[in-house]
Amino acid sequence: MRTKTGLFLIGVGCKGLTAEQDAMLTRCGLIVGDSRHLALVQEMAAEKRAISPLSSALESIRFWLATGDVGVLASGDPLFFGIGRRLIKEFGSEQMLVFPALSTMQEACARFHLPWDDMAHVSLHGRKTIHAPGLLLAREMTFVFTDRHNTPDRLAKQLLEYLELIEADTLIAGCRVHVAENLGTTEERLCIGSLREAAEQNFSELNVLIITRPRATAESAPLFGLTEEEIAHSRGLITKDEIRAVTLHALRLPSTGVLWDLGAGSGSISVAAARLHPGLTVFAVDQHPEAFVNVKRNIRDFGCYNIIPVQGEASAVVSSLPAPDRVFIGGSSGKLSAIISQSAQRLPLGGRVVVNGVIPKTVAEAPQCMAAHGLKVALTRIQIERMTFPESKPVKVLNPITVMTGSK
Repeated sequence: MRTKTGLFLIGVGCKGLTAEQDAMLTRCGLIVGDSRHLALVQEMAAEKRAISPLSSALESIRFWLATGDVGVLASGDPLFFGIGRRLIKEFGSEQMLVFPALSTMQEACARFHLPWDDMAHVSLHGRKTIHAPGLLLAREMTFVFTDRHNTPDRLAKQLLEYLELIEADTLIAGCRVHVAENLGTTEERLCIGSLREAAEQNFSELNVLIITRPRATAESAPLFGLTEEEIAHSRGLITKDEIRAVTLHALRLPSTGVLWDLGAGSGSISVAAARLHPGLTVFAVDQHPEAFVNVKRNIRDFGCYNIIPVQGEASAVVSSLPAPDRVFIGGSSGKLSAIISQSAQRLPLGGRVVVNGVIPKTVAEAPQCMAAHGLKVALTRIQIERMTFPESKPVKVLNPITVMTGSK
């Protein structure tokens, strides 16, 4: 049931307003939109207001709704990354009628002949990102709503820099950039090219971006339960399968945020965390060149592009990293106290530090350091015996591990 007055949310498509939309707008005393859309209704008697600044526009909408109908113009489907969510929050849904057009995503994918039912979508409107490649390469196809700062050329440059860091030459060659500019206007332009080609161009401010990439070699491996044999490592320096599972449980990883994996070694914890939570940004830090090579290989093999490899000694580099939500310390090169101190100071409330200790010195030092910095400490000691059936005799006994968790 409609109330006495109505808020008409009109999605403007590439072909302009439909007859139904036009008829609804003729009833309005106020029409709100950007300059492009207001130009479509300039002959109507209604008062016109710019959608920006939004706070002022909302005040005008509220004032006019008290006595009459109001129309709000937006691009495509206004309930898909549009103004619809905010208007529902401000005015409720009871008095609102929505007249959507095809979304920009639908229009662009139709132009490029790209099926979009399994395409990821990311909005970078007014958004600062820690690591754009982690968002844009998470799926084989990603649709991106850009803005004047996150432009296709800048994003292509960021992708190139990251892929060069992880030495992903095949991926650089296989990525394709699709840019649709000024959809539905006389200045519409469609561009398809490589990352390097996109990085060297200038694009109209009104654009959307689609990134396509080839599938990583081991991307279809089980999401949880990778074995030591499947993860590239050297000289047995890898967190063992069973310990990895307990460590991930202790970390209680958030779906988004930042994880520091310090003394990452092969990066097995980083890979597991990154695959479980694609929205997480993982910094895999290790000072050894051999480990750095293995981490980069595992990123490429498993398609974990939300991992950023950092070569350096942990206590020297973490000050340059974004503040963590979780910290895993797999190795400290004798600087455990300094690393725990730096981690604890930058953790938010609810954050966690997990340290895996084998040698008695680490097991004794880590809990004391964590407690001294105000963390609540819990310890779990694990003894692993691997055996086969039907012999049921231990065929391999692993060194005991103490998993130490500090919660802020």
